[in-house]
Amino acid sequence: MSTSAGSPGRPPRPRLRPVRLLTLLVFALAGLMFWLSFDTARGTNLRSDDSMLRLSDLIQERSHKNGAQDERNAGLRAEVDALARRDTSPSATGEARLKGLEQSAGTKPLSGQGLTVTLTDAPPNATAKIPGIPEPQPNDLVIHQQDLQAVVNALWNGGAKGIEVMDQRLISTSAVRCVGNTLILQGRVYSPPYKITAVGDREALNQALTASPAIQNYLQYVNAYGLGWKVDQHEAVTLPGYSGTVDLHYAQPVKP
Repeated sequence: MSTSAGSPGRPPRPRLRPVRLLTLLVFALAGLMFWLSFDTARGTNLRSDDSMLRLSDLIQERSHKNGAQDERNAGLRAEVDALARRDTSPSATGEARLKGLEQSAGTKPLSGQGLTVTLTDAPPNATAKIPGIPEPQPNDLVIHQQDLQAVVNALWNGGAKGIEVMDQRLISTSAVRCVGNTLILQGRVYSPPYKITAVGDREALNQALTASPAIQNYLQYVNAYGLGWKVDQHEAVTLPGYSGTVDLHYAQPVKP
């Protein structure tokens, strides 16, 4: 057996076989992962450490606080309205005009005939229900923002006098937004099934739903993958008045 130059008597360094090299890499990676886990946890249990709150928990907590604040705002607004009426004693004409403005603004309850549309996610293990339709992707099985907006827009087009999404009345500044598979409406968070209730002429409302191209597209997914779609008719239904803030919030440029 030959020896390397300058190293008499030392056997040549053995070549690392691919399997042995892979084994060393796996152990090195495992050691790095253990160290990172220890450095992150600092000796605590990552699964049970109370300080490691999930973002969803924080969002739900803030949603509950916003709901309680809305109720408080509604009570204060009712007190202010009562004091204003007591001090100003408006005329019959002024009182009628004020009530009309309140109804138009959506700050007072509204009753009448109407309907409720319910949208629901498909089962997570859903498969194609129609021959020739491709198997669904995850996004095909959940309700999206455009689906909710399609229903709201159709109901407005059908002459709805007022609309409620979940337990909140919509006003002119309301924005229906979805993040992932959750709905964020006026500072509060909701999960499906989503319920949208409108007061108005039921025949006109139903016709508007049927005529909407966006809803027709959604119904194709209902038939193909099992997304939920249900329309309940109401002889009489009452929508609550909007109880949140009416102040406009908008972005402003930063002053240098």
